Amino acid sequence: MNNFFATPEGAWGDGSARLTTAGLLIVTVIIAVLLIATAVMRHRRAREKRALTTKQLVYSAAAIALATVCSMIRLFEMPMGGSVTLLSMLFIVLIAYWYGPCAGIMTAVAYGLVQFVTEPVFYTIPQMLLDYPLAFGALGLAGFFHRKKYGLIAGYIAGVTGRFLFSTLSGVIFFASYAPEGTAPLVYSIGYQASYLLPETIVTLAIVSIPPVARALAHVKKQAVND
Repeated sequence: MNNFFATPEGAWGDGSARLTTAGLLIVTVIIAVLLIATAVMRHRRAREKRALTTKQLVYSAAAIALATVCSMIRLFEMPMGGSVTLLSMLFIVLIAYWYGPCAGIMTAVAYGLVQFVTEPVFYTIPQMLLDYPLAFGALGLAGFFHRKKYGLIAGYIAGVTGRFLFSTLSGVIFFASYAPEGTAPLVYSIGYQASYLLPETIVTLAIVSIPPVARALAHVKKQAVND
């Protein structure tokens, strides 16, 4: 493990670790594999498969890039991770909404790993898995609503709820010691995660509900899905 991890100075606290160059390379390879897997998913008809795989790869990669840039525009940031960003989760949810849960979840997991790479500090492997590939990967749950009326809004809520649950679980298991005295770890974790996820959700849903924005997203969806 020492070939991949090192204890940094100025991290979150005692016992935290940071990926070395070798570890970052491995995570980068995993991200590439996930994107490629998204592109070569099997479709019912061979013609659809050939037509959609390249487009899925391009749109998925673009969504991850846009989401990463927007995640750096932080309107509010929590001390132990988590922030209100400028629509960063929306771009990942859109991939799930356009292409379904399989492509959505794989793209979301890849995005979670990208988020980890941008700040590769963690305490344990299980904590890292909960907070990054699993929590962000849950945004892909939006894909289960891709054929539903108002599927984007319902899917966004479902995806963020999934991320909220994984992040809350991580808080209870790994960060319970940070709960104020007399406050149950579960209550503390729920409040902590809601303090940044809920405002971003409200802002995002308000923006996508604006008629011109909704029409623009519908137009982009046609370009992304149609041959």
